[in-house]
Amino acid sequence: MRRHFISLSVLLACGLAAAGAPTAHSAELALIGVIGTHAAVLAIDGGEPLTIKTGQTRSGIKLVSIEHERATVEFEGKQRVLALGQHYRSAAAAAASSSNQTITLAADTRGHFTSEGSINGMPVLFLVDTGASTVALPGTEAVRLGLDYKKGRQGVSRTAGGVVPVYAVKLDRVRLGNIEVNGVDAVVIEQGLDITLLGMSFLNRIEMRQEGRTMTLIKRF
Repeated sequence: MRRHFISLSVLLACGLAAAGAPTAHSAELALIGVIGTHAAVLAIDGGEPLTIKTGQTRSGIKLVSIEHERATVEFEGKQRVLALGQHYRSAAAAAASSSNQTITLAADTRGHFTSEGSINGMPVLFLVDTGASTVALPGTEAVRLGLDYKKGRQGVSRTAGGVVPVYAVKLDRVRLGNIEVNGVDAVVIEQGLDITLLGMSFLNRIEMRQEGRTMTLIKRF
């Protein structure tokens, strides 16, 4: 995977230098690749990836250092640490997009889109999964969130570990960035799931635009 980012940066070095860098004011930043400890690949406002070398400043963003696939950047007068796939939205960007209810995600090293969000006001780490018909929560997460899920309609699901029980529930509020959806169908899977899947019961009310290693979600209704 690291070789993939190296080849990507080589391609970018020519095209981006000629095209000019995007402005970074009111920006949303996402770390989508690292090249050893020498450079990082960032997406700005969901646009074309931008390669920045350690110690270099481009578009108002300075790459301070890279360590363990985390990049320290200096932006808007402050240093921030971004992990691969993590995004940071400046206050100005959040204000500009609050009325549109959008969020841009960056793929992690495995090509997955993950992001922190919330269920019923409590923080949750989501994995975007268009193959899941509903939001799916591990049993441990449901307990942490205080969901009385065993009162829900029971069914079964086939997993790699065999057939496991699942419980249908209704979530009052599911939030990702500025996007909040009410009354979301979900299931609780007691075994074989270790992260909450953001499935189609949420995503079918969202417009999704994927370009390369970034995905932008826009609330439709």
